[in-house]
Amino acid sequence: VAFVSKMATSGEAPESWYLALLGFAEHFRTSSPPKIRLCVHCLQAVFQFKPPQRVEARTHLQLGSVLYHHTKNTELARSHLEKAWFISQQIPQFEDVKFEAASLLSELYCQQNLVDSAKPLLRKAIQISQQTPYWHCRLLFQLAQLHTLEKDLVSACDLLGVGAEYARVVGSEYTRALFLLSKGMLLLMERKLGEVHPLLTLCGTIVENWQGNPIQKESLRVFFLVLQVTHYLDAGQVKSVKPCLKQLQQCIQTISTLHDDEILPSNPADLFHWLPKEHMCVLVYLVTVMHSMQAGYLEKAQKYTDKALMQLEKLKMLDSSPILSTFQVILLEHIIMCRLVTGHKATALQEISQVCQLCAQSPRLFTNHASQLHTLLGLYCISVNCMDNAEAQFTAALRLTTHQELWAFIVTNLASVYIREGNRHQELYSLLERINPDHNFPVSSHCLRAAAFYIRGLLSFFQGRYNEAKRFLRETLKMSNAEDLNRLTACSLVLLGHIFYVLGNHRESNNMVVPAMQLASKIPDMSVQLWSSALLKDLNKACGNTIDAHEAAQMHQNFSQQLLQDHIAACSLPEHNLISWTDGPPPVGQFQAQNGPTTSLASLL
Repeated sequence: VAFVSKMATSGEAPESWYLALLGFAEHFRTSSPPKIRLCVHCLQAVFQFKPPQRVEARTHLQLGSVLYHHTKNTELARSHLEKAWFISQQIPQFEDVKFEAASLLSELYCQQNLVDSAKPLLRKAIQISQQTPYWHCRLLFQLAQLHTLEKDLVSACDLLGVGAEYARVVGSEYTRALFLLSKGMLLLMERKLGEVHPLLTLCGTIVENWQGNPIQKESLRVFFLVLQVTHYLDAGQVKSVKPCLKQLQQCIQTISTLHDDEILPSNPADLFHWLPKEHMCVLVYLVTVMHSMQAGYLEKAQKYTDKALMQLEKLKMLDSSPILSTFQVILLEHIIMCRLVTGHKATALQEISQVCQLCAQSPRLFTNHASQLHTLLGLYCISVNCMDNAEAQFTAALRLTTHQELWAFIVTNLASVYIREGNRHQELYSLLERINPDHNFPVSSHCLRAAAFYIRGLLSFFQGRYNEAKRFLRETLKMSNAEDLNRLTACSLVLLGHIFYVLGNHRESNNMVVPAMQLASKIPDMSVQLWSSALLKDLNKACGNTIDAHEAAQMHQNFSQQLLQDHIAACSLPEHNLISWTDGPPPVGQFQAQNGPTTSLASLL
């Protein structure tokens, strides 16, 4: 904000020398390009005049702010901000300088990893800002965010609760809703579902009853609906989430038609917004992609990923907000899984490399996504039949996660690796004990529990225990049909078809394989199509349907060729060497080109 106007609003009667220096400083700061050194000189010159305390404190804040935002001289910025904070505390009615100094200084402390200096500073500022609603709320949000970054979600939730109650007392239902929704988000992260439900119900009522700026109201609704949608998706309830997701998509369309009114709220405690409109659009695309991928609408997932990534590229040209890189990584994680299913391994591998590069630029991003990155590499390894590498990747991923759903997902995939290897009985049984869908399943996810039944069915099939396999697979089918989990349905149908074929029940086998093929084509799931076409070929041959058998054989040949070409392309990429990275930061720019594939193709054909 312009230096001169800030001072004028606080009722100070400035002297002409001061106005001149401020004017010059502001001129240099807003030049194109900014002349920061000259701006700093003008502000430092203010101290030559032995100014009164208020001017001295404000100038220290201005210098600290300019140095912090525009230079790498954090030590000098810190010194000025500390002086501004110290002096302003001795001056009555000097809230804007006092609390801006505290907020900026604690931000700088965090940047320097001095979190233990930032916390008491923020606590003190919160304690003395109760008569200034805007700053009191802002500082509470800031300290809650600091606790969240430190993974101390209990303290963060407590502060957000305090903020919600304070906002209610000062008559800001809007900011009360922001505090409560933020708390709901953290409770979801902590899996405290018993507390989430009543809180979200209360938020829903507050949001619907609040009459204020239409954009603020709709942005609260987006926040509320995003929490509801992610809650359903975490629980693997792909069908149940549809009404909420539809509301969210309508809500974001409404927001994009509204104009940002410059009318400031009359209550200073309302001066907050959750996310910029453009960020909300990307977020809605993102949760739509998550839904499409879980439900097995992979072409739809691809369409929305392309839209979201295009929007992100535009935004990142103008905006360095770290949340944009987080959105980008989560989008890529989902589209990579889609590519592996649709038989585009080479593209998936290049996108895994892109995630590595994004994570290499941000230690925090890497800490939050390291486990997912190793999981994706594990899935890629399965797709190119590198089972030893897949095991190493999943083991690394398990070591790096405390997230229960991700843990269960990794264990399920690692179990499938052990089943394929066929000689890891001890490890396999100890894993299966931990994801037993019949007894104490570790997470509430409908989708993961259905997958655990499928893994049991797969193992029973390989062991020749066909009746047991049928029981498990029927359980998977029941669960996946209830929530439209198309991929699990297709996999279960084709495996049941295989079992009936082995048992000589050709009619029943055909009843399973034909819908499996139809569903796999709709998804599209390349490996299920390959498997189904092989079965259809054998089934028709056994039943004497020569023409159908020939047609199925032709389909099988086409799928085999496509998968084979993609396999060779992926394994020939220098990025294929990522499969041997299991420790430390992501390797970027260290890929050595290889002379063609090094993996067995037998599993594909």
